[in-house]
Amino acid sequence: MSAYPCINIHLDTITQNTKNLVTTCQSHGITPAGVTKLACAYPEVGQAILDGGIYLLADSRIANLIKLHHLDAKKMLLRIPAISEADEVVRYADISLNSEIATLETLSDEAIKQGKIHQVIIMHDLGDLREGAFYEEETFALSRKAIALPGIDLVGLGTNLACYGGVEPTAENQNQLITIAKKIETEHQIKLQYLSGASSAGLQIMLNGNLPQGINQLRLGASVLMGIGLNDERVPNTSQDTFDLTAEIIEIKVKPSVPVNSTALDAFGNKPEFIDRGLRRRAICAIGKQDVDIDQITPKDNNIIVIGGSSDHLILDIDDSEIDYGIGSLIEFELSYGGVLQCMTSEYITKRFISSTSVKELLC
Repeated sequence: MSAYPCINIHLDTITQNTKNLVTTCQSHGITPAGVTKLACAYPEVGQAILDGGIYLLADSRIANLIKLHHLDAKKMLLRIPAISEADEVVRYADISLNSEIATLETLSDEAIKQGKIHQVIIMHDLGDLREGAFYEEETFALSRKAIALPGIDLVGLGTNLACYGGVEPTAENQNQLITIAKKIETEHQIKLQYLSGASSAGLQIMLNGNLPQGINQLRLGASVLMGIGLNDERVPNTSQDTFDLTAEIIEIKVKPSVPVNSTALDAFGNKPEFIDRGLRRRAICAIGKQDVDIDQITPKDNNIIVIGGSSDHLILDIDDSEIDYGIGSLIEFELSYGGVLQCMTSEYITKRFISSTSVKELLC
């Protein structure tokens, strides 16, 4: 396979982001978990996070935690486990987030079979309406069940915000979580190890001094890996220069900017619209919508216009560029969160891991 297109992953920058965020979080009483799902849990990225001082790696998919199995860190499964994967959850995840009694019972059976104690965090829904028990009494019932089950250790209470429903972490909803946790602790005479209040979206209220004392874990992915938090805003003391995309030019032609007699839908069932700029110098790059949504990439050359694309082609207007591009020239792009996720997932995009000591390419 050719080396292009490729996504460049700057490991030293990820490590420095992690160091800065760990220092900031610790000053607010927070021990962060490092979420690897954006990078598809490539071990190189997991190690970069560990090098920055995080010692709990988290991912939504058990297949990704298996990739990280050899790394010296605790592992946490973020997505509620499927009963069908309970064996692997107990085997490869030290902690899992849970909201169903049937799943807890299955995890208990598997933990006994494997001679393990599996730690669980009960998820409570504070209004974002993704996972978690919505009513307090259901959360209390889940905690009672977890405590009663052999092979299961109830270690925390958590919630998810700003992912599905767009509900922001606030002092009010974080205090709700603390109140529920205190009731569980009082009823069972235990101390929960984790109060997991939010993802990177929770950094804003932490930095503003509004995160209530008692919340002691944030699950940090976008902030560590891309330097962004709530509403994709930049997180202080982090760099956003962690991922970029490189694609190769395979054709350059001067052509009209509007197709001739265009009446049909495109390959994706859409009716394309075009701006008539006259004759323009256009480049085609060897990357397409099968790899990444072209709305999620931005040329670093500000004088390039992304015109459109198809499954396997990206069409650019390079007429205004001051750079003399030729066949085989490389174009660099910035990536959104969704763009990084798609590029890391695509088997057609080379992963290039860059550090101060080495450059490693994985050709999928």
